Amino acid sequence: MSETVIRENDGTYAMINVFEVEPEKQQELAEVLSEGAEKFIRHRPGCISVNILTSLDGKRLVYYAQWVSKADIKATMGDPDVQVYRDRAAALAKPDPHAYTVFAVHHPED
Repeated sequence: MSETVIRENDGTYAMINVFEVEPEKQQELAEVLSEGAEKFIRHRPGCISVNILTSLDGKRLVYYAQWVSKADIKATMGDPDVQVYRDRAAALAKPDPHAYTVFAVHHPED
């Protein structure tokens, strides 16, 4: 079983897409994105993990995907099967996607 691990300087990239969504559409948006991740994105070269977080107020959804390289992100975004889900999601909510690297990670002392 793999899991999402966030580390400094590990060479990975994160694609974070924050959607502003009407509360009554949040569940549908989450289902569309989860279906796309299950069917296509998690099988793409370079995909490490896909995480979908829903805000408690129903007004936002965060799509957090980890990738081996920027090239893997770009190639995935160009896949016609992935574009179908991207377009379905954009019809439900306003996306704001950006690529990131980890600057710092802080943990409490034991």
